[in-house]
Amino acid sequence: MIDSEGDESTTNGRNVDPGFIFGVMKFGTVSPGELERISFTLPPDAAINARVLPGRPMDRPGIWIGASSWGDKSWVGPLYPNPTPATKFRERYPKYFNALELNGTHYALYPADTLAQWAMPAQGRSFRFCPKFPQSISHYGGFLNASDATLAFLDSLQGLGADHLGPIFLQLPDSFAPANKQALFDYLAALPADIDVFLELRHPGWMADAVVREELFETLRALNKGLVLTDTPGRRDLVHMALTVPKVFLRFVCHQLHPTSFSRTDEWVHRLRTWFDLGLEDAYIFLHPGEEAALPEIYRYWHGLLLPDRPIAGPPVQGGLF
Repeated sequence: MIDSEGDESTTNGRNVDPGFIFGVMKFGTVSPGELERISFTLPPDAAINARVLPGRPMDRPGIWIGASSWGDKSWVGPLYPNPTPATKFRERYPKYFNALELNGTHYALYPADTLAQWAMPAQGRSFRFCPKFPQSISHYGGFLNASDATLAFLDSLQGLGADHLGPIFLQLPDSFAPANKQALFDYLAALPADIDVFLELRHPGWMADAVVREELFETLRALNKGLVLTDTPGRRDLVHMALTVPKVFLRFVCHQLHPTSFSRTDEWVHRLRTWFDLGLEDAYIFLHPGEEAALPEIYRYWHGLLLPDRPIAGPPVQGGLF
């Protein structure tokens, strides 16, 4: 089953926590033959970056790399020790990664005590959960009468604990066009100022029109809200390279172990190093390899370049570039 925003929304028979939805991101994927015809060169920085980044490096920037599920049987051996039963994936995950793209909250409102159970294996570790806003808010209703649902969602996130709650991301459907911008901007302005929020927009109109694009960037900067960078082969317009806050939230969609998965990583690491030198505070990087069997190798590649001083199964250590 593919849901309305293009991510696979069933567990596909995987033995994961009840109610935790495993997402295989299909949005913007193309065939291997098409990959050869796409230019993956990252565009220049958006002009707004010079006003958002302070121009001097952070002492210890945050580097957070994760997946979108606790695990998969294909990770056992290449990443998790063999044997690791599926019932132990949640326990294992924080020993190997330091962030999780928590898509399950998009499909159901979980009580705080359930999220506290999910967060328990991360206790004592430098680890961030990045939950997705419920689709009842993002996909239905056009943000009308969304206050109660929003408060309930934000209240539930307290179960993750303040030390483990990373940015929350609001993903809007492909159909959400710039014509609806005022409802979106009003909703973002009403959110609590002390939470980090990143917005993912997919309608082509947001980036195709320069006036619309610049208004979006400036409004998000004024509201202190981020804009997700979705680097997926079939939608190069979403690699906008705009930082509206001094943090980045990258959803990296690639085609398994195709050479472009690694050459694109090299280019991203170079750009991230440049941004860290200019004062980027945090980089949240979530890997979507198309097939989960490819995740361990792609993750090890990213990890080795960005966090070489952290043993993969050891205690998380922030930094790694300096």
